[in-house]
Amino acid sequence: MKCISLIVCLFISSIFSINAQEILSPNKKIKVIVTADNTSFGQVYFKILYKNKTEYVEVLPNSPMGITREDQQFTDNLKFIGESQSKEVNQKYEMISGKRKLCTNLGNEKTFQYVNSNNKPLNIVFRVYNDGVAFRYEFTDKTNSLVNVIDETTTYVFPSNTNRWLQEFIDSYEGFFPFSDSGKTDNKKQEWGFPALFKVNNNPVWMLISEANITANNCAARLSNLKNPNEYKVTYASPRDSFKQVGVKTTLPWNSQWHTLIIGELADVVESTLITDVSEPNQLKETNWIKPGAVSWNYWANNHGSKDYKKVAEYTDLAVVMKWPYTLIDWEWDVMSNGGNLVDAVNYAKSKGIKTLMWYNSGTSWLEPTPNDRMLTAEKRAKELAWLKEIGVYGIKVDFFNGDQQDMMKYYIDILKDAAKYQIMVNFHGATAPRGWARTYPNLMTTEAVYGAEWYNNKPTLTNKAAAHNATLPFTRNVIGSMDYTPVTFSNSQHPHITSYAHELALLVVFESGFQHFADRPEAYNNLPKEPKEFLKNVPVTWDETKLLDGYPGEKVIMARKKGNQRYLGGLNGKDEKQTLKIDFGFLDKADYKLKLIKDGVNDKSFAVEVIKVKRGDVVNVECLPRGGFVAVLEK
Repeated sequence: MKCISLIVCLFISSIFSINAQEILSPNKKIKVIVTADNTSFGQVYFKILYKNKTEYVEVLPNSPMGITREDQQFTDNLKFIGESQSKEVNQKYEMISGKRKLCTNLGNEKTFQYVNSNNKPLNIVFRVYNDGVAFRYEFTDKTNSLVNVIDETTTYVFPSNTNRWLQEFIDSYEGFFPFSDSGKTDNKKQEWGFPALFKVNNNPVWMLISEANITANNCAARLSNLKNPNEYKVTYASPRDSFKQVGVKTTLPWNSQWHTLIIGELADVVESTLITDVSEPNQLKETNWIKPGAVSWNYWANNHGSKDYKKVAEYTDLAVVMKWPYTLIDWEWDVMSNGGNLVDAVNYAKSKGIKTLMWYNSGTSWLEPTPNDRMLTAEKRAKELAWLKEIGVYGIKVDFFNGDQQDMMKYYIDILKDAAKYQIMVNFHGATAPRGWARTYPNLMTTEAVYGAEWYNNKPTLTNKAAAHNATLPFTRNVIGSMDYTPVTFSNSQHPHITSYAHELALLVVFESGFQHFADRPEAYNNLPKEPKEFLKNVPVTWDETKLLDGYPGEKVIMARKKGNQRYLGGLNGKDEKQTLKIDFGFLDKADYKLKLIKDGVNDKSFAVEVIKVKRGDVVNVECLPRGGFVAVLEK
């Protein structure tokens, strides 16, 4: 009897030694449970449950949390000491570019307080949204001297039969998102860049993992599943030759970036604004000078075209014909000849009513393309940006950054801040993936960080992979921010494309970017039939609303975007065989609409045009060629 009593006491004791806290999303569909040993020092874990119809299903099993400084460890030596009341976060804000103009940052926030075995404090702040979860670490004590944050034990644990689409990590984030159901690849490092897409454990629940709100006091992170293919650990940027620092050096108090998990049906993921929701609000006092738009771009068809004044003038003339507000003068403009120099080219564009954007080398990585040293220091930036303002340039494209370390994060932010002082818009190339800066510094129009059409100029790889890749990007890379893919090319660069002309046209609606760079030759656009040509002249690049109507990574996508009273649809066939894409108009109001459909013609280099009356509830079947697609305009 005494033995039984002892067992019962030990069981009751074990129950009460584990402290579990819950936090729910406003609509109660997402539940986060945070657990820690309540009587001694140990590991903190969190798990996520998603309400699928009537019951909660576990979509992220117990996953370890923790962070390490060089002077202190906050990992398996944590003791729970308290928690805040759950409070509502409710902010409305506007985006100048992006998938939606009017956004709402609505979630529930709770702070969990811990101390380590040296009695040093750590807070873990969770926000739970209707479309996901965000959390970050906070050191609340104060220091005047620098501390070094070197690592995290944060690990996302998945069941073994989870489907996943991940990009092998490289500094430029220019890679594919191949499908895997095991997490095992030939990638020896097993390192993966953000964002990372998962379909969880055969449930109809998707999760896109990334991060947001990185400041100059953070470095960017990546994921590693080297130890276990189903456990993805957050890993900080590695030191590089010119920057030996590990992690982050900072004074305290300090907070990490937000770790973000967008969760729900596939449409919830695609339409989410969680990355900008958790990012700092707009820091610019005036923004009426920030104007997204379409851009003519000479590099893709003419690799060294910006050295040639006459070629630059041709693309200015193209912008005039196509009613695009901008032209981009790319690398080597500092040695422009054949009839004029850079200032002549800018003045010619001004005389035609076209605004000029200009390319710069960041001066941190590949230094051969010039100009390569005009943005690297505050003094040089001030001199160059003042000159650009004086001659009438509206934006810069800064290329070839060198990693995700803290100094690079500071460099990006310094460029955005300094450019804003001179009312200059910014495009980052050869750069880290978006992490919410477009809300904080809305002069950031777009970022590359994508294996885009530029690669037709470099290797033959994209030719056979483009269709499936294009049908994957709306669910991965483009979810987290504007994407400078340089879409809509009909002729060939160094290597051919085998996507259909209608597929290429659809990229303009399927992909979102504050600057949309049109890369093809003038004759490729001038020789288009009337309907696709008029579409390219008039389609916007910013949106009031975005909806995913149908899709699956690598196979198909149908996107609907709204601007004012008009809706634009884009559809892609990611397969190498014919496919019927079904447009379900259940999202419309009760009015009658006219649908102007531009789709694949009799072959991949022709179009067919159809005008159809549609109303709410109708379904229209669009027959697509292999690697085909369509665009459509809806009007009441």
